[in-house]
Parts: sequence; structure tokens; C-alpha cells
Amino acid sequence: MPAGTKEPADHRSGSTSTVFASLAALGSAILASSCCLPLLPFLFAAGAAGSSAFFVQIRPFLVVASLAFVALGFYQAWRAKKCSRRPSVVSAILLWVSAIVVVAFTFFPQVIANLVANLLAG
Repeated sequence: MPAGTKEPADHRSGSTSTVFASLAALGSAILASSCCLPLLPFLFAAGAAGSSAFFVQIRPFLVVASLAFVALGFYQAWRAKKCSRRPSVVSAILLWVSAIVVVAFTFFPQVIANLVANLLAG
């Protein structure tokens, strides 16, 4: 290396921020789909209907947040590659899984709800 230049201490991408964006996208996608399948209906039977009605109203905002977090994750991964940083395997896998889950929950919420209901019913 030329004198006066520093080698970056961490050659991985900003994997912490990519992981955060992926987890945030997953969380908002799950919340957006909770209008179709109330969260923990057996434990919170009385509050499930109220929370479901609330999440129906804010679903468009949660879907936009999910897509924005996935886009942020891909942007951060792309920016890290432009800076010659090697992305970690965990952050790359989590980003792609998040993207697939967000797309599935966005376009097929009732199918996902039926699948989960059938799995819980036995």
C-alpha cells in the first residue's frame, strides 16, 4: 500500500445496517399481513379482532415501509460492493430471504394466512 493510505479495518460490507434493514423489512411485512391472520389468536382472542382492524388501516404504510427497507438493504449491499467490500454471507442470505418474504406477504397475504392457519390446525 502507498504510504499515507490506510487499509480499512473491516473488509465486510456494512453488514450490521444490511441485517437491520432486512429484519425491519421482515417485521413490517409480518405486521402488514397480520390483518389477515391475527397474531396469537389463542392467547389474545379479545384483542386480536381489534389489532387486526388496526393493522388493516395501516397496512398500506407497512407495505411501503417493508419495500423501502428491502430497497435500503439492497442499496447498502450495492454501495458496499462499489467500495470493494466483501458482503458477509449471513447478510446476503438474510437480505434475499427478506425480499422473498416481503414480496410473498405483499402480493399473497390471504394465501399465507390460509397456509399458516392450516399448519396451526394440524
